[in-house]
Amino acid sequence: MWLNAPLISNIEIISDTIMRFLILLITIASLAACSSSGKRPDQELSERGIYDKAMEAIGNENFFLAIETLERLENRYPFGKYSEQAQLEMIHAQYQAQDLENARATAERFIRLHPQHPKVDYAYYMKALTTYELGLSLVERYFADEESQRDPSPAQESFNELAELIKRFPNSEYAADARQRMIYLRDRIALHEIHVARYYLKRHAYVAAANRGRNVVENFQGTKQVDDGLAMMVEAYTLLGQKDLADKSLKVLKANYPEHEQLVDGKFQLSGWHKKDHRSIWNVMTFGLVD
Repeated sequence: MWLNAPLISNIEIISDTIMRFLILLITIASLAACSSSGKRPDQELSERGIYDKAMEAIGNENFFLAIETLERLENRYPFGKYSEQAQLEMIHAQYQAQDLENARATAERFIRLHPQHPKVDYAYYMKALTTYELGLSLVERYFADEESQRDPSPAQESFNELAELIKRFPNSEYAADARQRMIYLRDRIALHEIHVARYYLKRHAYVAAANRGRNVVENFQGTKQVDDGLAMMVEAYTLLGQKDLADKSLKVLKANYPEHEQLVDGKFQLSGWHKKDHRSIWNVMTFGLVD
């Protein structure tokens, strides 16, 4: 009997060890299950599920959430069924969130990667819009007169990009709006030319003023500034003493715009811009370098 005692004790030790091992395995399995069940809900979503979540965010005008969700979709399913449409939706979401630089970059990337996509015209359209918006300062967004006096390069670039859209996709659903925007942009560029011409008059640079006026007349037909361009030519040529050129320009002005403000009882009145010298404090402080 005493001989069997150690054997029984050993069996009990082995059984206890096995039991402890089994408990450890069960604990590890339970922790793994908890960890798996603790995943964020969107990590288990399918490609369609993530896309639908992004569309819901756009519908709710939560564009920052939409951008985040679309980025997750692109990272997880870069060649998925919804990848191309998601890129187009990204352009829209970034534009609405005023993330203009990224919106333009996304549009350019889509055009480069999917030139034959049936909706690539939208990317061209949004590229042009973001180009123009990027050229506007905070003041220019709300005050049209300020806008017309700023650098016209973004407006010109946007105009060219809208023209490219119409050339490539004349039947696009965005073509009509693009044409209206081009009319507006062309008018703003012409108005900028008039502002510059008046600046030259103020600085007694009459040849430069006449050239700006002629540029409006020759290259911006159909805008509201053609009459001012003609008037600028009359005034600048008069101040230069070039009577023949002044008379020719005046004849055209009278024939086409008899109601122009500088025509009084059929006679041309100088605007007086050449007598003005509205120098800003910045102009004085920088000795004429900044105006």
